[in-house]
Amino acid sequence: MKRQGDVLIVMIGAIPKGATKRKSRVLSEGEVTGHAHRLDGGKVYEKEDVLYFRAESVVHLNHEEHATLTLEPGAYRVIQQREYEPEGWRNVGD
Repeated sequence: MKRQGDVLIVMIGAIPKGATKRKSRVLSEGEVTGHAHRLDGGKVYEKEDVLYFRAESVVHLNHEEHATLTLEPGAYRVIQQREYEPEGWRNVGD
């Protein structure tokens, strides 16, 4: 398990069946600064508003305001940190 700002990366056994491949390698875009958590390799998938990615070799997760994360080959789930406000739950913005 690794964290970069408001994004948590968890290794999983496999990408869920029925997940669709996305063109972009952006895992999360910052609401305030416009910076993005972006992979430099691998394939990103989505199923039911949850992101996953598969890395066939070592990949890096980059962001302008955080240290680069190095991720080993495997399948991963992306979890966006959330917080509660009186209006309800919302995703945390970087």
